[in-house]
Amino acid sequence: MKISICGKGGSGKSTIVTLLANTAQERGFPVLVVDSDESNSGLFRMLGFESPPVPLMELVGGKAALKKKMREPSVFERPEITIEEIPSRYIQSRDGLVLVSIGKILQSLEGCACPMGVLDREFLKKLRLSKNGIAFVDMEAGIEHFGRGIDEAIDKVILVVEPSFESVTVAEKIRDLAAGMNKEVTAVLNKMPSEEVAQKLQGELKSRSIEIIGTIPNDPLVFDACLEGRVLDQGKAFHAAGEVLDGLLSENMKIAKTISRA
Repeated sequence: MKISICGKGGSGKSTIVTLLANTAQERGFPVLVVDSDESNSGLFRMLGFESPPVPLMELVGGKAALKKKMREPSVFERPEITIEEIPSRYIQSRDGLVLVSIGKILQSLEGCACPMGVLDREFLKKLRLSKNGIAFVDMEAGIEHFGRGIDEAIDKVILVVEPSFESVTVAEKIRDLAAGMNKEVTAVLNKMPSEEVAQKLQGELKSRSIEIIGTIPNDPLVFDACLEGRVLDQGKAFHAAGEVLDGLLSENMKIAKTISRA
């Protein structure tokens, strides 16, 4: 599965990516995390790495070279890409969990992030995962990645929704855009301070025809780990992420059975 994690800025996308990735890795699944957010700089720490991988942008010659290649049919020469084929300096890995980064905005007046979007889209299209492999894609905040077509190769879209009207509004827009690509969408409620708030938010999303796959509580351990740059691998939020993963795997099994019957 290739799973996109998206939502409003500040809703906790990277936190959910980390919790799901660490949970899946702990259960023995081959896990790939794709850092597609050009502004987020701390995902590697949350996953337990001391430094980030060299961005894939450098693998294709940097931003200037990529702009020239954008006029060509393909950025990557190979028709398919596996994790094993990516040179070691462009990945970070530990115990079955692999991190790759598309690219980052590093300086002012650098220009738009369109080349990164092209690279991201083609990488995800050509990426071939191993058996039982799961890729979690930490998307940029908002909805622009749908306009760039980055989600075309995604199997499932997960909306991260925090308790705010703006977050619900962005979720509704993402639902509509994902539907235009025939992508399945489900929501994870994040940073829930109480069951009462969670139920109210569930009602808001259900009234907008957005299904919910799980709820992540407002866990102080997550706050501490993010503040100190530590890996997220314990606590109430980590346990709740396991339930979300169970839901994703269960849905995927149902889809596989339906396809096999057909």
